[in-house]
Amino acid sequence: MRALLHGLPWVAAVGAYFAFPEFLPLLSGIAIAALFALSLDILVGYAGVVTLGHAAFFGLGAYTAGILAQQGWGEPISGLLLAMGAAALLGAVTAPLVLRAGDLAGLMVTLGISLMLYEAANKAAFVTGGADGLQGVEVWPVLGIWRFDLWGRTAYLYSLAVLFLLFLLAMLIVRSPFGLSLRGIRGNARRAAALGVPVKRRLAAAYAIAAAYAGAAGALLAQTTQFASLDALSFQRSAEGLLMLVLGGLGSLYGALLGATAFTLAHHALSEASPQFWQFWFGVALVVVALAGRGGLVGLGRRLLRR
Repeated sequence: MRALLHGLPWVAAVGAYFAFPEFLPLLSGIAIAALFALSLDILVGYAGVVTLGHAAFFGLGAYTAGILAQQGWGEPISGLLLAMGAAALLGAVTAPLVLRAGDLAGLMVTLGISLMLYEAANKAAFVTGGADGLQGVEVWPVLGIWRFDLWGRTAYLYSLAVLFLLFLLAMLIVRSPFGLSLRGIRGNARRAAALGVPVKRRLAAAYAIAAAYAGAAGALLAQTTQFASLDALSFQRSAEGLLMLVLGGLGSLYGALLGATAFTLAHHALSEASPQFWQFWFGVALVVVALAGRGGLVGLGRRLLRR
């Protein structure tokens, strides 16, 4: 039964490719949003480090992959890996600053880093395109076989494959002794330190891993749309990622997937029905989910199954 529940979302995701061919660009966006929410879940849900500037890593991944393709290296998999490496490096460099500052001050540090990176990308228009976005991004076929097309067929399958592989890796991470130590730190950092857990080093490692995941999501966005803009570094991107996570359920990898799916579909449906007031109706839905109980949609589903 458990194996069936684990496999059901992925079967549904593959089935959506055949059932909704006209919505493949939207489905690609869901896969990318799910990967971004997954990166936040590793950091917030398991390590307990709250951030308001996670878009810094998403945007760095997008611009790294986009600039590589613009300059003549459009191989998607190597571009994705380099984007993950650049984001992980930024995460490793900035993690000591965030963790040293503490909870509230660290939250402000994450926001400050994101804002600085946003303004740097805006000023370096000769490299990033500034407010006009990065132009001339040409991505090669995946594995030299599958070309990116206007219908989003390759983009969706490519994004889904990357999401699936990184999700499996995330499951291994959170179920490993390293992941269990992160849960212990989130529960009581002082007790974990007293038991001999190197708290700062574990949190710094989690920060770098989450940054790499966010960089992968940004790279997917740049490669599948063949465009990168300042929106990838915006505060709204970070806020939406947290909303997806809260909506789906903190500390549950499938909660990140479910929250990203619900948020993206609600955004698409409500913005079409009420372009000017969609945020109001989404706010109403978010309040209802929050009042229905803790744990987001995943927690709500678990309670319904128990009943």
